[in-house]
Amino acid sequence: MLNLEHVASFLAVLRTQSFRAAAHERALSQATVSQHIQKLEAALNTCLIERSHSGCSPTPAGIALLPHAESLMHVNARALNLSRHRAISIGASSNIGIYLLQPYVKSFLAKTGGQYPVEIVIHQNPAIADKLECGEIDVATMEWWDDRPGYIARPWRQEKLVVIVAPDHPWAKLPEVPRAMLRDVPFLGGEPGTGTGRLLMHHMGEAMHGVQGAMQLGSTEAVKRWVQAGLGVSIVLSSTVVEECRAGTLLAVPLEGAPISKTLYVIWRATLSHDSLPLRLAKWLLDHNTAAANTQPEVAPHICTAL
Repeated sequence: MLNLEHVASFLAVLRTQSFRAAAHERALSQATVSQHIQKLEAALNTCLIERSHSGCSPTPAGIALLPHAESLMHVNARALNLSRHRAISIGASSNIGIYLLQPYVKSFLAKTGGQYPVEIVIHQNPAIADKLECGEIDVATMEWWDDRPGYIARPWRQEKLVVIVAPDHPWAKLPEVPRAMLRDVPFLGGEPGTGTGRLLMHHMGEAMHGVQGAMQLGSTEAVKRWVQAGLGVSIVLSSTVVEECRAGTLLAVPLEGAPISKTLYVIWRATLSHDSLPLRLAKWLLDHNTAAANTQPEVAPHICTAL
């Protein structure tokens, strides 16, 4: 079992790049900090910190330990604060946190008079799942859920997928994009781990084989900028391009056939008590979905399909 004092000293050394500075930060002697690192290295049977004249830096093992060490300290702080009034923490996948979650949180804060502060953690979908499992967040809002045991996942809202193109793209005047035409242009990918690729393969099958995966750009924001520059097309959640469609810097065109929608989820630990604040927030998100969604701006159907 890892000693949290040792972990705290490890993080302090990496943060300050110095045993002396870490000791000052932690109000300990330098010898004590050195002992903490030695005992942590002994517990893990590996060297964690490289010492040089230019300062201290993590070894490959130290780099691997770093996110786990930070998570341990964060969870420890949350556990110590259980008996105190603290914020509720919502984890959101990037698209949800950037484009969708704001009206819900605003409504919740208005209803409760700000009595229960809300912390927002925005990250990629797999990272949000891990943070929920590690206890770093109370409630997750995600684009997929893998049905791991011990959690309750409820469908939250449906988001249509649309093809986005630059205004001068040949597809801009089409009423809908034939699925086979996706093979004819560079296709730009966004954030990995959203489940959009699997969803498209499930619904489109053969039409997705042979699609030219031009680049994986890491985020929807990056995808939008590259599509605007005429470097390819992409498929995104319709709510992520409302402002660009309204401004005319992008056009969103439906795929041919029945619309493809993605289910977004609200997830929480099954062990939450029925009167706990996190569960109250989770149910607020579910119960107020329609009202909050109706605050989204309207756009012309030809430019951007349903919100």
